[in-house]
Amino acid sequence: MRPRVNFRSELVFVRAFYQDIARWAADDPGRWAPWVAPCPIKASECATKKSRSGVKSRMDQRTRTQLPLLPALLRAVDQQRKDAENRITTAGATPAGERFLVAGQEFERCRSGQAHRVYATEVTTGRRRNLTHEEEAGFWSWATVEVLRHTGIRIEEMLELTHHSFIAYTLPTTGEVVPMLQVAPSKTDAERLLLVSPELAEVLTAVIFRVRAGNAALPLVSAYDVFEQTWGTPMPFLFQRRYGTEDRPLTRSYIRECLVATSQSAQITVAGDPLEWRPHDFRRIFVTDAIRSGLPPHIAAKICGHAALDTTMGYAAIYPEDVISHHRAFIARRRTERPSEEYRELTATEWDEFLSHFELRKVALGTCGRDYATPCQHENACVRCPLLLVDPAQMPRLQEIHANLIDRLQEARDQGWLGEVVAIETTLAAAAQKLEAMRDLTAKHTTVHLGMPDFRTTVGRLTPDPAEEGV
Repeated sequence: MRPRVNFRSELVFVRAFYQDIARWAADDPGRWAPWVAPCPIKASECATKKSRSGVKSRMDQRTRTQLPLLPALLRAVDQQRKDAENRITTAGATPAGERFLVAGQEFERCRSGQAHRVYATEVTTGRRRNLTHEEEAGFWSWATVEVLRHTGIRIEEMLELTHHSFIAYTLPTTGEVVPMLQVAPSKTDAERLLLVSPELAEVLTAVIFRVRAGNAALPLVSAYDVFEQTWGTPMPFLFQRRYGTEDRPLTRSYIRECLVATSQSAQITVAGDPLEWRPHDFRRIFVTDAIRSGLPPHIAAKICGHAALDTTMGYAAIYPEDVISHHRAFIARRRTERPSEEYRELTATEWDEFLSHFELRKVALGTCGRDYATPCQHENACVRCPLLLVDPAQMPRLQEIHANLIDRLQEARDQGWLGEVVAIETTLAAAAQKLEAMRDLTAKHTTVHLGMPDFRTTVGRLTPDPAEEGV
């Protein structure tokens, strides 16, 4: 079971309900005061800053995963379209009741259904398949993937493309005429023009040729706005299909169904799980690939129709290449300014000296933790040294030293050696501190003996009692 991602929105509703009752009680105490109660949800639990960072991280990881797999999807969706066209073409030339073979699969042609749809039955499984529906889904999946990846537009903007969206633009410098695609505004009120590349022009030409179906112009259809709940003016939409006896524009739900089927047939997996492609994934991939290829972010923002540059950078799943490059340049510049002898090869003598330093760090009570090429500041008085890493196995030795220090302290007091008393007290305090550290280390690494389990009191005997066998 996957964890719920947007649970904070539900917490906001609950907290708002408690706060509303409290405000109503302030205005009308007689009615709402009995229902006032402390809210069990704190304000910090409804904070969305951390959750937004998590969403950005998940989106970036998804984009980084999908970007190198995009060529595999393009090959799969193109092959799916060609296979579907080949099946319906072969089935159309086969009489009803006869069998035909396509891509290693054997089918039996069924009678044509309503609206001249072509059906066929798989011989091996006996499943009846709507070849007309498969061909339509394969074509529109291919067209959707190609248009979205070449333009980076939103799915609602793609579905609103019409035959009037094409504009011929003349370059002022060379006078060359280039095709432009006018994208109607969806979230903002500003229209934008996109350059039509040869690859995109090929896809749009195939779409127009299919929708026109041999007629002089594209059919005029009305689209229903699910948000405004109104019918629009009949327009020659590019993304429309024949549904029964009428032409209808494609809906977002139909596009998503086509992409789900494409994701399943593509069989692209990540860590053993199938990768599902969504329409908005191609917008993030478009922005990421464009900025990674050197397109300035403000130009990418204009192409995507973003009013703020931060929105565009939120789509881009790129590492801070400028920070990495500047840091590497700083390191290279610092190396050129430092003396060259610091970067020369080590000699055998220097390497042996370096290794001997670590060999000399082993002392009676543990290991010395002083840095390389630094002298001992305590003149080998390891009991006082704070850099000593004590060894719990040497606790008896340190206890013996501690007892000896107590005897020496008593002798110094008896003889009146006040300077010696101060020195021994300092050493004694350091020894006591290290003994405590040894005890702590020993307690952390103590092995607890759990004993052997005994089941004789709870489980019956494995062998029957001889006295009971005679009963």
